[in-house]
Amino acid sequence: MPIAPDTFFFDPRAEGTLQKQIQTMVAAGILSGRFRPGERLPSSRQLAKHLGVSRITVTLAFTELLADDYLTAKGRSGYFVSENAPQPHDFTPAPRIDKVDWTRALGQRFSGGSGMIKPADWQKYRFPFIYGQTDPTLFDHANWRQCAVQALGQRDFGALTADYYESDDPKLVEFIARHSLPRRGILAEPNEILITMGAQNALWLAAQVLLTQRRRAAFEDPCYPALRDILLQSRCNLQTIPVDCDGLVPELVPPDTNVVFTTPSHQCPTTATMPLARRRALLERAAAHDMLIVEDDYEFEMSFLKSPSPALKSLDTDGRVIYVGSFSKSLFPGLRLGYLVGSAPFIREARALRSTVLRHVPGHIQRTTAYFLSLGHYDAQLRRMDRAYHDRRREMESAIAEAGLTVAGRGSFGGSSLWMRAPDRVDMAEIAQTLRAESVLIEPGHPFFASPDGPRNFYRLAYSSIPTPQIRPGILRIARHLQS
Repeated sequence: MPIAPDTFFFDPRAEGTLQKQIQTMVAAGILSGRFRPGERLPSSRQLAKHLGVSRITVTLAFTELLADDYLTAKGRSGYFVSENAPQPHDFTPAPRIDKVDWTRALGQRFSGGSGMIKPADWQKYRFPFIYGQTDPTLFDHANWRQCAVQALGQRDFGALTADYYESDDPKLVEFIARHSLPRRGILAEPNEILITMGAQNALWLAAQVLLTQRRRAAFEDPCYPALRDILLQSRCNLQTIPVDCDGLVPELVPPDTNVVFTTPSHQCPTTATMPLARRRALLERAAAHDMLIVEDDYEFEMSFLKSPSPALKSLDTDGRVIYVGSFSKSLFPGLRLGYLVGSAPFIREARALRSTVLRHVPGHIQRTTAYFLSLGHYDAQLRRMDRAYHDRRREMESAIAEAGLTVAGRGSFGGSSLWMRAPDRVDMAEIAQTLRAESVLIEPGHPFFASPDGPRNFYRLAYSSIPTPQIRPGILRIARHLQS
């Protein structure tokens, strides 16, 4: 691509002939580093038309720059910045003095949250026990690419280019309503489903619509750190509910709670599954005290040990449960595609709020995903992931038992991680930092707890992204550090 003609303009304060001014603007672009060696300049005809001068004026300017080795000509290909052109001058910009008092200027603060660290270069580590990343050996690149190309076709031109405003791709909504939700025992109409930018965006929308400074939200401890950040930013009254081996305890939810946030099928991060009797007890308590429940049903697709329990939403006969689903774990996190399911009045307000922030999820992403799901590629990928995760889980369990490590929580139906506990005296954040030097990635558990003084001896080991042969030697390295 040539340099765009509209990057050239005459300076009203410049002196000299038009030819000299054109020479100066090209040379200045090279000396400043804007035009780099090998880049092609616009043709003399294009530049002359843009600047409103004769073509011969531009040609003469280029000829002078050729003689000075600023430019080089390549036959009919045009003029290029010469490899021998003078290099941009090194200079130190003047220091900027920020005179804004940001401690007073900021109306709200959103930084300083969970502090979860996700290394961008995790694939360079030999033993990446890192959660939520995509294993390239399991992802169906070929069929995803084919679906993306199909979504770019003339037939889907409207889905690609239209401004949905408050709406969503009807093909994707239909698949979720007819296939994804019935697997969880949920029946929903299209006006009860909203596509979101992942589960985190769904949780944010729910918190914004349901909570005010006068309302109370209860959430699990430990929990998904980003949810805690969302609730803190909502400025509502907060109540943490400790979890046990069966997840959230309904009796501990205060009766004046307005909204309960929970992960009943696969508690985050302990992986505990809430028994059916406790789910019914939570629904009864919510009905007795007029509470709403937001259910984050992440990872239900990874059910390679046994079928997952029915979703809390499937047991709800009062419309009290708002369901959050996502394709981030089963496809890839960069997709940023999730959905909210709830009563029509709630979805209507969440849809209106979404439209003021991001209008809608990009149409091409929605249509590509709809094709990938409806053509059967998604189910095939889930089966492939189930087989791989089952092998890795078996290897994890064996290696952990051999190394004498302690499992604090394991998903009863599968999942992609184990919740681990080290001896009380151990700070897993320090251990994690030491292990990184040995190419081992683990997740310290401290950020999952609400209190800054919470336990520091928990950690999470995920097996979604680590090859099976690397599991045992990685576990042995972790054990060696804990023993020392």
